[in-house]
Amino acid sequence: MSYDLGFLGGGQLARMSIQAAQRMGLKCLSLDPGGNTPASQIADAAIGSLDDPEAIAQVFRKCAKVTLENEFIPAQAIRDAQDLVGSPSPLVPGAEVLATIQDKLLQRHALLQAGVPSPKAVPLEGDGEGAAAKLGFPMVLKARFGGYDGKGTRYAKTEADLGALKPEWQSGGWLAEEFVPFRRELAAMVYLSEWGAGCFPTMETVQTNHVCDLVYPSGADGSAIALAAVEAIGGYGLFGVEMFELDSGDILVNEIAPRPHNTGHYTLDWGAVSQFEQHVRIAMGFPLAKPESYLPVCMANLLGRTGEFNLVEATKAALSDGATRVHWYAKAEMRPGRKMGHINVVGHPAQPTMELVDRAVKARNRFLAQPTSASPRSNPLSRRLPPEAESGRIRTI
Repeated sequence: MSYDLGFLGGGQLARMSIQAAQRMGLKCLSLDPGGNTPASQIADAAIGSLDDPEAIAQVFRKCAKVTLENEFIPAQAIRDAQDLVGSPSPLVPGAEVLATIQDKLLQRHALLQAGVPSPKAVPLEGDGEGAAAKLGFPMVLKARFGGYDGKGTRYAKTEADLGALKPEWQSGGWLAEEFVPFRRELAAMVYLSEWGAGCFPTMETVQTNHVCDLVYPSGADGSAIALAAVEAIGGYGLFGVEMFELDSGDILVNEIAPRPHNTGHYTLDWGAVSQFEQHVRIAMGFPLAKPESYLPVCMANLLGRTGEFNLVEATKAALSDGATRVHWYAKAEMRPGRKMGHINVVGHPAQPTMELVDRAVKARNRFLAQPTSASPRSNPLSRRLPPEAESGRIRTI
């Protein structure tokens, strides 16, 4: 069987992108090591490791176009898969862009070399004295590969802190970065294709324990810097660009993600093209839609917790505000802190931003206020499909 669009990864970003693709009549396939993923519940899926070149090559063979659901698929595995296929695969974004993004030090150097405002970063090597001499304290320590949502990030306020953290970074693969005393965090979705380039609005993001908690209109414009950042790495596709705004009003780029992003989920309900439809358009080579004439939206993430509660009743409670939209990812397992869904509250152009944020927080509180039991393992929210129900969509690689 052949498919129009393949996704490397089967999580919620693939699910919401596939939903956008299906509205356009496209047939989709996702690849993921899990047998019951958010994407596999709505479209055909293949079970296979995302670092297995042969599994990736099978997706290339079956799909006219292929794109990413996350940035943790080794770029070398994609290159090897392309060698197995015998020709460059129509992958958006390409393996070289992915390789630059995957290594946070290469990403940072590419930004700085292009003159994009960004924190200084150096390899963390030896006893750390070189990094300390170049950056001073405080400094941020980051794993060059694989970190996200605060994972792989440490802070050293003093030389003693740096020494105490040495067991974590001394084996290599870490960078040191100057600490940025930012006023707030911003984010913008950037798109580039043969049909043009542009940005979705710059949003303010609030992080709790290093995980995105709230996203809402910022009143700032970081689009020029966000676009320059993606151009600096040779980007082609859809990218989430996270930024710092300083007290001076200057904006620095923090990190780039080559895919739909948590900070762009508000676009599902703002009345213009969503980040997911734009993602599909770019991957397929379709004309782009300009994100115009939109309404303000505040997004509030729904994170996992222990115990179980009734999804229907929780959703009913959240929807008592008619401007609320609930998006549930149908993950097979709930874990504390895991992104399980999100709530969007749609405002009107004249509504004060903080009033919109307050409504989103209250809607989420109503959702989470449902009684819980003491059984963290059994969770009807996941709505896990039985094997016989899944088998019609799971393909063997």
